[in-house]
Amino acid sequence: MGTGDALQRRSRVARRTSLLEGFPEYVDHELRASEIRVYEVGVVPGILQTRAYAEALTARSVERGAITEEQGEERLALVAARQEALQRSPLPLVFVLLDESCLCRPVGTSAVMAAQFGALVEFAARPNTVVQVIPFSMGDRRPLSLPLYILTMDTGRLIAYAESAHQGTLEQERTSVMPLLTSYHQMQAQAPSQPASVAMIEQIRKGTT
Repeated sequence: MGTGDALQRRSRVARRTSLLEGFPEYVDHELRASEIRVYEVGVVPGILQTRAYAEALTARSVERGAITEEQGEERLALVAARQEALQRSPLPLVFVLLDESCLCRPVGTSAVMAAQFGALVEFAARPNTVVQVIPFSMGDRRPLSLPLYILTMDTGRLIAYAESAHQGTLEQERTSVMPLLTSYHQMQAQAPSQPASVAMIEQIRKGTT
């Protein structure tokens, strides 16, 4: 990827932060996955965050005392490393489901949010990505309610990472991952199309400019 061992170093650094258990190991796999599936709630996922959005989130965590300034810098480095890895060759396929709450929660200033919405639209326009918004109106028809990340490796191996507010779980047994993948596909099938989702993002973006 032309990055030497930079990604490995950043991943090792992440192990010393306040990240939930299992997430640093998940990132190690994500850097090599051929397909990445993401479902996020309440916050734009790291691989789609602008620098300003990530900095605003990190600053609030530091202010609350949830993490130290050093840990905050490590988190920002990890976000940058994950995004850099998405440019590798061949490009990984990236499927993103965003709960509508990801778009409605203000982070930073209105300018930060407007730029973040613009970045989401640009990300959706890439040839190897699909972005869909899960609207609140889907209600109890959504099969997932917590963040979920699923990887497909070149070998066909499936790896899933799920988390709650205080716990992260890495699943590597196919029998455990397949039901999660099924739920992901079910929600993806019920979600508005990418064009409709991008139009929704653009509509919300207009309210921040």
